[in-house]
Amino acid sequence: MKLIFPNGEHASVDLGEGITLIGSGSDCQIVLVAPGVAVNHCEVEVRNGKAVVRIRDQSVATVLNGRQITQEGPLKPGDLLLFGRIGCRVVAIDKPVAASAAKVEQADEQDGRTRVRMALPKFMLRGVSGTTFGRNFALVGTMTIGRQSDCGIPIQAEEISRQHARLQVTAEGVMVEDLGSANGTWINDKRVHTGMLNPGDELRLDTVRFLLLAPGSQAPAAASVPVEEVADSTGESGGSKMWWVIGAVVVLGVAVVAVLKFLGKI
Repeated sequence: MKLIFPNGEHASVDLGEGITLIGSGSDCQIVLVAPGVAVNHCEVEVRNGKAVVRIRDQSVATVLNGRQITQEGPLKPGDLLLFGRIGCRVVAIDKPVAASAAKVEQADEQDGRTRVRMALPKFMLRGVSGTTFGRNFALVGTMTIGRQSDCGIPIQAEEISRQHARLQVTAEGVMVEDLGSANGTWINDKRVHTGMLNPGDELRLDTVRFLLLAPGSQAPAAASVPVEEVADSTGESGGSKMWWVIGAVVVLGVAVVAVLKFLGKI
């Protein structure tokens, strides 16, 4: 098998027998320097033709086929992996292909490039309290957060219900739906059954708190000032200066007249 990075963050990598380290550290075999990638992010181990991806840093997000993994998961050809916001695809290389088949594979890789770009997480939850403090959870599609291990975001905390809430990514933010939890779901200290979570908002499940981040969003451009306002502002400033000039001339004239009267000239 090999890893293909359709967006060009790294050259394709053949996965041989043994462990391949992935992260931003210089000692990693696959070095990815980007926001959301830890120094020792994860590792891929191949043994007897079977591969698994194993988490090495729980504070960052690793997503396998749209679901964040917290320990390890099996890899097979066709899988999509996300390290933070960098996507790659697992491709089989053990079978020779004919020229026509190679064209099909190339076209399929093009399709894979599109799918990887679409799969990049738009929103992430960052834990800001308890056992989740400092951990990031990528949000993709519709996910369940709760204490059960089969939840999309499993949180091992007694105050969280087995299936606590459902999170659905939308164009505007993340729709939150409480699933009948015992201790409730809160957005910015307001208890909700359903509610919209926007970037910067806080999601609280009893005492476990998260902050919604949008790592892919750019900071809003500085507000431009309309030309009319600039002209008005300039006009006001220029008018103020003109009044100062007129006042100075009047004062100077009065002073000259007073001097002339004192000298008996007028």
